[in-house]
Amino acid sequence: MSACSQRIRVAVLGAGSWGTALAALASSQADTLLWARDPAAARLIGQEHRNTRYLPDIPLPPALRATASLQEAVDHACAADAGRGLIILGVPVAGLADICAQVAHALAPGLGAKLNIVWTCKGFQHETGLLPHQIAQAALAGWPDIGLGVLSGPSFAREVAQGLPVALTLATRQAPAAEAVLAALHGAHARIYTSTDIIGVEVGGALKNIMAIACGISDGLGLGSNARAALITRGLAEMQRLGLALGGQAETFAGLAGLGDLVLTATGALSRNRQVGLAIGQGQALAGILAGGMTAEGVRCARAALALGREHGVDLPITEAVCNVLFEGLAPRVAVSTLLAREPRAEAPSMPR
Repeated sequence: MSACSQRIRVAVLGAGSWGTALAALASSQADTLLWARDPAAARLIGQEHRNTRYLPDIPLPPALRATASLQEAVDHACAADAGRGLIILGVPVAGLADICAQVAHALAPGLGAKLNIVWTCKGFQHETGLLPHQIAQAALAGWPDIGLGVLSGPSFAREVAQGLPVALTLATRQAPAAEAVLAALHGAHARIYTSTDIIGVEVGGALKNIMAIACGISDGLGLGSNARAALITRGLAEMQRLGLALGGQAETFAGLAGLGDLVLTATGALSRNRQVGLAIGQGQALAGILAGGMTAEGVRCARAALALGREHGVDLPITEAVCNVLFEGLAPRVAVSTLLAREPRAEAPSMPR
């Protein structure tokens, strides 16, 4: 364990599958406390080292502790002997503003300079179209000294909890936040790359879920590997177009938070967004899929993404097709036919038609 790791304290807020997996990863090299809203879940994680709801068959490290007190978790990260502590927010976009407000309320005066906060959620705020960093900055505006960042990339929680290798991107413009995440997570099982392109990383994380739904629909219709490859490739171009319009950098979309996350989510069997698409392609209705407990961020943010594209004059044909299938009752095969019937164009601006 490095000297830097010994000084870091980590609190992970949210004991879902991804929050639990990241807490397990961090506990191997940092003093880590996982906050669970349910006291019974916190007790089981602490005593039996299992998250019986989200990762029931995966044993958690004995070093990982859990609590149902958010105040205790925040205090742990801000402990006076811990240097700059780290809070990882393992909550969905819909819960980000609330958890940030709770953290702000729990902070004692003067402790913002001792804290870094990173979030892992992917998507847009449904009502406003805001990206996660905009939500977090607004909720934590009274604490300008806190280091902020987003952690993203191709990662299934189950594999991370099993100790399988993973590579992630940490986007932040503040060196202390990068140092804290590297100290807590970069090690034997995880490689952490750093970036300053918060917008690009967040747009990639949001739109790849929509593209994964499209690929799932295609697979559910039995359209084959060629169609899936085309959707991934043109989906990546769509992600990049919107990202650039919002202020992101082109290179980000060729990296882990762009292409890497898109390929994993569009093809992996553990992808909930792909599973939703598969079910729709096989004839199931969205209402029934959601009623059965299947949730996917791509469903939640598709309309917001399409609205942002229209606001900025960005063509998002795959996103529009997914929205028409999910919310307007368009038959999946008709949506595919509509995409194929679009006016021919050059793949790159320098190429002739």
